[in-house]
Amino acid sequence: MADEFADELNNLGVRVSALENRVGNVKLTGDARIRYVYQKDNKENDKSWDYRVRLRANAMVNDNTKVTYGISTGSKSFAENGKAEDENDIFTDIAKVDYNFGGSKNWALSVGRTDKYVIGGSKAYGYNYGDIFDRAELKYKNDNFMITGGYGKFKAGSLAGGAFTFTDDNDVDHVYSGIKGAKTAYALIEGSFGNGTAIGAYYNNIMSDQYNEIEYARNSSVDDLWGAYASFNFGKDWNLLANYERVNYNSNINSDVRGDEDSAAVWIGRLTYGKAVMATPKTWDAWVEYLNAEDGAFIGGSTNSWRWGTMDNLESWGAGIDYTFAKNAQFQVMQSFASKVKDGDGSDPEEQTRAQFVFAF
Repeated sequence: MADEFADELNNLGVRVSALENRVGNVKLTGDARIRYVYQKDNKENDKSWDYRVRLRANAMVNDNTKVTYGISTGSKSFAENGKAEDENDIFTDIAKVDYNFGGSKNWALSVGRTDKYVIGGSKAYGYNYGDIFDRAELKYKNDNFMITGGYGKFKAGSLAGGAFTFTDDNDVDHVYSGIKGAKTAYALIEGSFGNGTAIGAYYNNIMSDQYNEIEYARNSSVDDLWGAYASFNFGKDWNLLANYERVNYNSNINSDVRGDEDSAAVWIGRLTYGKAVMATPKTWDAWVEYLNAEDGAFIGGSTNSWRWGTMDNLESWGAGIDYTFAKNAQFQVMQSFASKVKDGDGSDPEEQTRAQFVFAF
């Protein structure tokens, strides 16, 4: 078209090549969420409401290289009573470079910070972690097989009991905050069988300076975790996810914390009907899930689950609905039920409710 209308464009003083250079190739996207979470005696009144806004800049450096940078407000509670000008804690949650080797679409390298590293991969439930993660990751993928390996550091989450202090034999205090800051080497293997059906297995070796020094906090002595999942699509709109995960602890862990047990496991199942697509109005899905977690199965990470608080020594059901009521606008609601303590004489947890509006732009 530039050639065909060259004379007209010249008469107007417009040079297409100059305009193309000025436009650039950076794409800005983002999302916003306002959320209600309720649990009796835990999250009530203003504590039940929070919001989050995120912005992303995506740029293609060349045909094989993509740079992504993003910032987030984090989840800001309406219960926080400070002045607006004091809430200046916007942080970087994505800063990464993705590279495809040569013209190949099979091999990919990603280096930097991602906003959602999920232990077990995107098809797993993400029981123990699904949040900000600094890493270097290499992936090979074809139509039937995927293998991923990497090394990185967890950037969110803490122990179930929060930070703790340990005093060594020289009366020196050491303060620890749990999984945040711990490093991990990880691997994932997945096989695909068409129609979105896949099975996979994964392993995380978790490393921290805590492990040889601390014996008093259960989760500080995690050695590794491994798991397996199967995601089956059947019929036209049904999906069934089954996920098993086991955490292994150091053999020298204090017996007052773990007793004679040196590992703990969780079983998770979820059945989903339909699919809510953000770009397609009036699409929806409904799901029901079952969680059965032994004491110690949750290591205190920033879980990818919609649940919060106590996540282990728990047997619970949950259900939810996602509905796209307009383009790039979705309403989601989740509810737990029949929740009870799995082992011991503790009182059963109160049920959890979560509802939220999510907007993409």
